[in-house]
Amino acid sequence: MDRKLLDILVCPASRQPLVMLEATGLDALNRAIAAQSVARNDGTREATPLREALVTRDRKTVYRIDDGIPVLLAEEGIATAQLDDFPRA
Repeated sequence: MDRKLLDILVCPASRQPLVMLEATGLDALNRAIAAQSVARNDGTREATPLREALVTRDRKTVYRIDDGIPVLLAEEGIATAQLDDFPRA
């Protein structure tokens, strides 16, 4: 993702800066998706593993990136509190 774009992106709900989700966080998220235990903020299940994602500075919300385009809709965010093994720091 373009660094200039990443520098200006913020969470639509909390207005916190977003950073790329690192591999360990992405792996934990995808394991939970495979186990069908991940819901988006709107209550729908996330069924497709993510290739890239953004996470808020406080690591409480993840937003997927589809084909290089961040999906920054509050209702499609994923709360990390539902992920037991998600790295918090």
